[in-house]
Amino acid sequence: MLSIIAGVPGVFALMIALNRGSAVAFLNVYIPVLFLLPTYYRWYAPGLPDPSFHHAAIFPIFAVWLLRDNIDYRFSTMDVVVLTYAFLTALSEYMAAGYKEAQNLIIDAIAGMILPYVLAKSLIVRKDLTVEAGKRIVLCLFAVAVISVWEFKMGYTPWSRILDHFFPGQNSFVTTFRWGFVRIAGPYGHAILAGIIMVVGFRLAVWLEERNHWGNKRKGQLITLGMFGGVFMTMVKGPWLGALFGYLVMVIGRSKRPAPTLAIIAILVVGASVPGFLWLKSWAGVGRENAKSDTQETAAYRWSLFEEYGDIALEHAWLGWGRNTWPEISEFPSIDNYFLLLLIMHGVPVLLCLWFIFIWMSARLMIRGSRAPPGSEIRTLTFTLASVYAVYFVSLATVYMGTQTTQLFFLITGWAEGVLIYRMREPSVSGMPQVVEDRRPFKFRRVL
Repeated sequence: MLSIIAGVPGVFALMIALNRGSAVAFLNVYIPVLFLLPTYYRWYAPGLPDPSFHHAAIFPIFAVWLLRDNIDYRFSTMDVVVLTYAFLTALSEYMAAGYKEAQNLIIDAIAGMILPYVLAKSLIVRKDLTVEAGKRIVLCLFAVAVISVWEFKMGYTPWSRILDHFFPGQNSFVTTFRWGFVRIAGPYGHAILAGIIMVVGFRLAVWLEERNHWGNKRKGQLITLGMFGGVFMTMVKGPWLGALFGYLVMVIGRSKRPAPTLAIIAILVVGASVPGFLWLKSWAGVGRENAKSDTQETAAYRWSLFEEYGDIALEHAWLGWGRNTWPEISEFPSIDNYFLLLLIMHGVPVLLCLWFIFIWMSARLMIRGSRAPPGSEIRTLTFTLASVYAVYFVSLATVYMGTQTTQLFFLITGWAEGVLIYRMREPSVSGMPQVVEDRRPFKFRRVL
């Protein structure tokens, strides 16, 4: 019964949303809950689909938004893509394993994909929360980085030591090592996931510092340095490589002539890709047994995944095999490529939806940013959000997407879509969020 504390955020979310509006609750309850509390702890309540902290936080906020704050919501193509992605993911699991196994995935798809997207799209830009949303995310991740110094030193996370007492037997935390050091995982379950999230937080921190949104240059530098430390302590190569590609996107955004810069970088990347692929094939294709280093063995393992699982994925190409029912090859129990894993679990249409999000959102963000003056808020923000997609795309080619990385991805997508379809004002640099609270005496009333 102690696991009932997973529902506590829902009480605060409902109270704040009713009294101060869904935007304030999203900013001050949902974002901190998402980034500061693990998603793998659940309350196994009779009749409920095993809610976690973030489920409890987001559903009341969405309910209040739906009843009171969804005025002038603009539907767009990305809405259809996100809904299709979530629906096909849930349908795939239902067809493969039945409703009993699929019910939690259905709720996770709603709470972890659809609702973060919808709320971020409709609230962040329209309520002038662009800067404040970025600050909340970065400050939460900065706190995680600071707390995780303990994990980096001691080898275990404080989150597990505290919350395991309330959720016995549910701990999904994995301690991993590299170069003799602990790779921090924080409240995200694994260093790989922490690495993706920390790199995204670092990119947002750089944006906030460059635009002086902290109001104090030294404070901004300290927070950015702390985020860099968080990225370093994860020691995850995939997200580090993603960070490099995210930086290249920002190079384009900082250029006075982004189109020629993009063309040059694209030519260099494409030109290097052919010899790079041939070298990778010869280096990684030697097989694990012939590898001469841990790095080469890891690359050989990932290379072999496509050879071993390619035909299996195509057997159930339309809806996949399901999350836990795909035929596992004993020599390759871990599929360290999320695109391949998604193809196996949920099929080609779901994979195409994800790729569409990456391509459609990145292209629109960079086009919108290129049309803005160099150094302007719009250009800096749009290219920062585009750099996040670069981080994710490269990372997912080497690792996987799970726990809070999923919610963050769809939150960023909703935020970016809001920037693109609503008329964005120059964000306020004041210390308080610019939210117009609902002070109507009869809040239940809707006027058509």
